[in-house]
Amino acid sequence: MLLTLDDFEPAARRRLPRPLFGYVSGAAETGAAGQDNRDALDAWRLAPNVLRGVEGRSTACALLGESYTAPFGVAPMGLSALMARDGDVALARAAAAAGLPFVLSGSSLTRMEDVVKANPKAWFQAYLPGEEDRIRALIARVRAAGFGTLVLTADTAVVANRENNMRAGFSTPLKVKPRLIWDFAIKPRWVLSTFLPTLMRGMPHFENSDAVRGAPIISKQAARDFGRKDHLSWDHLALMRDLWPGKLVLKGVIAPADVAQARALGCDAVVLSNHGGRQLDHAISPLRILPEARVQAGDMALLIDGGIRRGTDVIKALALGADMVLVGRPFLYAATLGGQPMVERAAEILKAEVHRNLGLLGLRDLSEIGPGILHPV
Repeated sequence: MLLTLDDFEPAARRRLPRPLFGYVSGAAETGAAGQDNRDALDAWRLAPNVLRGVEGRSTACALLGESYTAPFGVAPMGLSALMARDGDVALARAAAAAGLPFVLSGSSLTRMEDVVKANPKAWFQAYLPGEEDRIRALIARVRAAGFGTLVLTADTAVVANRENNMRAGFSTPLKVKPRLIWDFAIKPRWVLSTFLPTLMRGMPHFENSDAVRGAPIISKQAARDFGRKDHLSWDHLALMRDLWPGKLVLKGVIAPADVAQARALGCDAVVLSNHGGRQLDHAISPLRILPEARVQAGDMALLIDGGIRRGTDVIKALALGADMVLVGRPFLYAATLGGQPMVERAAEILKAEVHRNLGLLGLRDLSEIGPGILHPV
């Protein structure tokens, strides 16, 4: 039974080939950073108030000039169209139907132009090298496609050590070996529902890593296309601010000083994130930094991701200073199981939990959430 976001993970494990599930679920090295995301949330308890009259509760919120039905959105996730048939479009449409933000990954396999047609309010997340000509070209493409919000992910200067990917048989580029063929073959439902229909359109490419179409997922060029980010600097973010007329968001920030720097350069929002534990092992959970980051953010919007699975997790993040949370893996797992309708179901589960928990806390509106409802363990 799929009653919580956590229920989608074991169901997706049964559906997906081992290398693909390992890619989505895994973290870097020992997994300590991913575990800390969960530990940080579990380190807080909630103190409810009673007899407050909680009829007419609302989970609605506003962010960057848009109204949403709940304070969470769909985080950017690469290779979604390999896990779920038309995964990027399914996620985008589900978010639009649910009234939630959606962020398209720069390592996606669906043309950004097609995704923004499916969801005109989608955000685009870029992995950019420190090369001015490529930055200018990609921004021009994103602008021409019609996106209003651009997200730069800043925590991928060096390729992470994801040993779990190697153990699961996943690599970039994807290497077609006998074990990979076997892993695919023993998951016939995924092969018939996702892999073959996708392959019939041609070998998937990284469509949005640059201003032009990227390499196929089995090409060695794919790894090179996502390299050369080790000299990306604050100067490049300043350049992006000059070039980009819409909302600019910096993702992958942990240090409060970096939040302040993003604000000084004119960013509209920052996403506190340790990349779901997928980059630096033992990187601290952004939730632990959130109160300090809130001070540095001032009136700049502050988002957070990492380990959010329940309505109580969402409320804890808001109580510590977040304006919005992003959720990744559970929504992709849902897409693998049933496309857009299943993602909408997952979103409704989380939205219902937030709505219910507001009532149990004696609150009627998100604006009433504050640090006073929290107690440390």
